[in-house]
Amino acid sequence: MLWDGFEVPSMAGTPVGTIVFKNRRAVFSWVWDPDLNFGEAYMFGAVELRGDLVAMLSEIYRALGKSTPRPWWLWQRSNDQHAARENVHRHYDLGNDFYQLWLDREMVYTCAYFPTPASTLEEAQVEKMDRVCRKLALRPGEHVIEAGCGWGSLALFMAREYGVTVRAFNVSREQIAYARDRAKHQGLGDRVEFVEDDYRNVRGACDAFVSVGMLEHVGAADYQALGRVIDSSLTGSGRGLLHFIGRNTPGELNPWIRKRIFPGAYPPALPEVFEGVLEPWNLSVLDVENLRLHYAATLEQWRRRFDASTKEVAKMFDETFVRAWRLYLAGSQAAFLTGSMQLFQVVFARGASNAIPWTRVN
Repeated sequence: MLWDGFEVPSMAGTPVGTIVFKNRRAVFSWVWDPDLNFGEAYMFGAVELRGDLVAMLSEIYRALGKSTPRPWWLWQRSNDQHAARENVHRHYDLGNDFYQLWLDREMVYTCAYFPTPASTLEEAQVEKMDRVCRKLALRPGEHVIEAGCGWGSLALFMAREYGVTVRAFNVSREQIAYARDRAKHQGLGDRVEFVEDDYRNVRGACDAFVSVGMLEHVGAADYQALGRVIDSSLTGSGRGLLHFIGRNTPGELNPWIRKRIFPGAYPPALPEVFEGVLEPWNLSVLDVENLRLHYAATLEQWRRRFDASTKEVAKMFDETFVRAWRLYLAGSQAAFLTGSMQLFQVVFARGASNAIPWTRVN
């Protein structure tokens, strides 16, 4: 529908919603660069989407297919330590109070695992952390390195529930401060060390290496740097787990998401991870699991909690921010529902090691 009331009727049956363009500039921007300007026009109020937002975005994803390729330098350049810190600051340092409005009580900002559709978000996030620990076959007394630890939930869970010692790395100052405070109050300060530093500066040996939700921010150009760190850290019988948003085939992240939400992010296809991170160091893939529908369910929970907190979010930021994040959460849910995005968990170990699980975790 246009600003003057002109409407193009649906030719494919009952529509799931209506797109209202409020001015000519919005129409021209979509024609010129829809991948970028869809989000720009929506967040600034030049376009209104009437109807179920997730259903509409799902139909748009199905209709449009793959995005138009953009210049390689927009998505392939290296996320060096300065760029990585700046990118993390722009997203994860928006304020702990903001994230507490809509994340679970453990402050886990990654895909949950729902044993049943009736599971709560809190239950599903605990189940996800336990599932990671079981896949790694953690044993009391072992040493774990975690790259990209968020607000510290997994590190604390591993130490508390599995009796391991953890060194957890993150470049977000706010998240590290929050995590350290949690460790102190839970009496785990002697078993969990939160280090404010880049993954490239990881030192020391470990029995298990885990990264949940960080690989998307590494970038393909730096996969060998991550693989080198893993290789230098793991003991001879060491194993690891990478949990990350990915794709079926290589391709760039939506340019609006990169500009407004996740600067520097790149969701890889599995062959890119195998060839860039694992293969150069003779690390064997033991298990691959795709949890994309679990991420869709996670995002549905986040989105509902976010929508219930929009008044508070608008006071912290503004209405433009609210619209941008509503679109990001709904669009991400649609991407996982339609298979545009995947959520992979990859378990690996030293190629010559036989100290690996005999059966697959349930």
